[in-house]
Amino acid sequence: MSLATKLTWIFLFIAIALLLSFLKDKKGKNKKVIFFGDSLTQAGVEPGGFISLIKDILVRHGINNCDLIGAGISGNKVYDLYLRMPEDIIERSPDIVIIWIGVNDVWHKSNHGTGTDADKFEKFYHAIVNQLQANKIKAMLVTPAVIGEKNDHSNPQDSDLNKYSQMIINIAKDSNFPLCDLHSLFHLYEVNNNTANADKGILTSDGIHLNDAGNRFVAEEMWKVLKEIL
Repeated sequence: MSLATKLTWIFLFIAIALLLSFLKDKKGKNKKVIFFGDSLTQAGVEPGGFISLIKDILVRHGINNCDLIGAGISGNKVYDLYLRMPEDIIERSPDIVIIWIGVNDVWHKSNHGTGTDADKFEKFYHAIVNQLQANKIKAMLVTPAVIGEKNDHSNPQDSDLNKYSQMIINIAKDSNFPLCDLHSLFHLYEVNNNTANADKGILTSDGIHLNDAGNRFVAEEMWKVLKEIL
């Protein structure tokens, strides 16, 4: 056997070994899904929280190659998520990021005087999406659910919440990222189930934070979108 033939076989063996190693690593790697948001997301990892319930849904469907990670911090607004992007998202190299933000940007305007003006909200949300696209990370965008559960558009922040939700809907369309429009879904649920037009106690404990029914509702609605991109 000539030297050239021997070298050819050696290179071929090495190439096959590298390919098999690559395929093995790819097959064995779990998909990493990061939930990126505020206190709603922070609570989602607790027992009975919507992230924990999505984990249960994965088990029921026999899906065991996904790691669901909560990256929610109470009080966060869109600017906080933007500042956390390098460490909490980019460095962790997730496959999918679920962005659920906007309640504090609206609520804190009247509650603390530290909310986010609409133009700045849109700017920073776009910046987050651009970073995800630049790093080839899939995302699911989620509109803020409610600030008060009245179903007749009489909650004090409904007008702003509608506006900010529409911005997210537009960004999802422009970026070709899937959308879970919880704002619309919550309203429809309230119309059908909140017959007393209560401001809390249907899907939330206080008009914002999820109760048990709310966590189940969010888990089910997020799953409908998430399963299409896993």
